[in-house]
This record gives sequence, C-alpha cells and structure tokens, in this order.
Amino acid sequence: MTHRDDLFSAPIASLGDWTFDDRVAEVFPDMIQRSVPGYSNIISMIGMLAGRFARPGTQIYDLGCALGAATLAMRRTISHGDCRIIAVDNSPAMIDRCRRHISAFRATTPTEIIESDIRTVPIENASLVVLNFTLQFLEPAQRQILLNRIYAGLNPGGAVVLSEKFSFQDQRIGGLLFDMHHDFKRANGYSELEISQKRSMLENVMLTDTVEVHKQRLAEAGFGHAEVWFQCFNFGSLIAIKPESGQ
Repeated sequence: MTHRDDLFSAPIASLGDWTFDDRVAEVFPDMIQRSVPGYSNIISMIGMLAGRFARPGTQIYDLGCALGAATLAMRRTISHGDCRIIAVDNSPAMIDRCRRHISAFRATTPTEIIESDIRTVPIENASLVVLNFTLQFLEPAQRQILLNRIYAGLNPGGAVVLSEKFSFQDQRIGGLLFDMHHDFKRANGYSELEISQKRSMLENVMLTDTVEVHKQRLAEAGFGHAEVWFQCFNFGSLIAIKPESGQ
C-alpha cells in the first residue's frame, strides 16, 4: 500500500534540513510521483538503457538507490544471467524498505543492497552506473570526485545515467520552469504550505547545477559523449558514455 505524503500539511515550528528518515521513506513513492515531473518515464527508460548497456560478467550500480525503483526496472530488462546489480544508499530507512521491495520480485539478476556512502563504495567492472536524483545531495566539491571514480570503474563503452533537478543561467527561463514545477505540484494536490515548507528544508541540502555544469564535469571526468536524453520543466536526465578503447 502506498502512503500519501502529508508530512508538511501542517505548520512546522522548526523545519531544519531535509533528511531521508523513516517518515520520508514511508511516503517516498507518493512524494516522488507528485513532486518530480517525468519520474515514471525516467525509471522505465533506465530499465531500457540497462537492457542496452548491460554486458555479461559486469556490474551495474544504482547509487542512491532509495527504495530501489531503478534497480527493479533494470532487473526486468537485463537478460544476461551473469550480471550483478549493486544498489547503494546511506539511509537505513530507505535500505530497509529497499530490501523488502527487491525481495518481493523474483528475478534472474543477482542484486546486492548495501547501506553505505556512495562516495566510498568501490566501483569496478561496471557497464552502467545510475545516479537518479542523487548527485544533487552531495556537496558540490564532492561531485567531480565521484564522477571521476565512476569513470575509472566503468568499462570502455559503459555509461552513466545522471538524473537531476536543473538550475538555469537564463533567469527568465529558469523562473518559468520553476513556476511550472510548482503548478505541477499544485495539480497533484500539494498546498502552498506544503510546497514552501519542503522547499525551505531542501534549500541547504540540495544544491542544483545547470546542464552546462553537468556536461563540463562529465567531460572533465573523461566521458567523450554526454547529452540530455530526458527533460520535463526543471527536471531531467543525462547520459554519458565512456569511449571504447582507441576512440
């Protein structure tokens, strides 16, 4: 059963910073569907990308896996029996529920679910790495370091999927897409109070980048090919491919 997100429906005296605790984990599926435009499409397409990029004998990483939605989508489309998915999150509440979600679905692809810091988990022999709305919660100085580690752990021809909330250099466009995102949340039943309280809690822990900054980081890491493959308002996803040997 999906629990409805009403965490911020009443005034909260001391908001503090956002944390992925047990209360958030309980309502997360409803929260993300009502807050992130295009989320379902991104998840299903990550599954398709896994079917395209997964290679026999390699590992696929879901970094910041939350409840395992991307992991489940990838398991459904990977046909190689000797691939392994490694799903990582540092929230005990998320990992506990993720393990239950993954175990509820039978699949041929082995999946390891790890409670750990994505900045330190080893990445090796990878054909695909997914960062689905994860990088934005790292300190900006840590983002390049992680992408460099991912690049080093990817096999030639491997890919990284990077889904993020975007900011924009053009303030007119940025303001329009910001307002349209709020319209999206209002249409999904969130009140002005819920929207403003959630924004206040996130503003210190979720620092967004422009698409240009993301592409610069990916290029610096070594990715020869990077482009936005999905966008809805100020949310979107990039794919970057590590060159084959000699390219």
